[in-house]
Amino acid sequence: MAQFQDTKRERAIKIIKRLRIATKNMEQPAITQIIEKYGQQPFLVLASCLLSLRTKDTVSLPASIRLFQVAKNPQQVLSIPIKQIENIIYPVGFYRQKAQQLHDVSKVLIEQFGEKVPDTEKELLSIKGVGPKTANLVLGEAFNVPAICVDTHVHRISNRLGLVKSNTPKETERQLKKILPQKYWVEWNRLLVMWGQNICVPISPFCSQCAIAQLCPKIGVKKSR
Repeated sequence: MAQFQDTKRERAIKIIKRLRIATKNMEQPAITQIIEKYGQQPFLVLASCLLSLRTKDTVSLPASIRLFQVAKNPQQVLSIPIKQIENIIYPVGFYRQKAQQLHDVSKVLIEQFGEKVPDTEKELLSIKGVGPKTANLVLGEAFNVPAICVDTHVHRISNRLGLVKSNTPKETERQLKKILPQKYWVEWNRLLVMWGQNICVPISPFCSQCAIAQLCPKIGVKKSR
């Protein structure tokens, strides 16, 4: 089809420009809201990321804010009993494990990194519980380091758009890095998270309302609205 004759890079840039406009009035991702509220504080970004894993923003964002009302750095987190943290962050998914994880990560940051969140992928991944998705989100949002955070929305939509053909987030990240200029890496996650939460949902996406429908081959979409 004519609209898919552009290179993947050209089409991706067109998609970004259209989504900037289409998402203008949508609620920002939880991490973006945290930064707007508290500034680029790496520990708060990291803690928010950990709470958001396998949990919707509508649940993880209020939990993050409740936590930050009593603890905004590793020392303060460790001063709070794990049981109390569980109560604060409930009902995020796996809240018991995440309360323990917040303690464990805080301890590592104090003992190995002088209480500061490291700003390299290698160091972030050395912290137990911090995976590639979290590491890339922290690098991009807290430190302005070019990084592509591939969450469920980025993985699903990038494949639907035919920009990548991948089975794993890591492979999606690798392919996207070849297509997208670095200046768009962080923004790609923000835009696709909003689009994935509102329009390009996992089952029966709202293709009739999609601002990038003409740029999308709808790969894998069996039913749409």
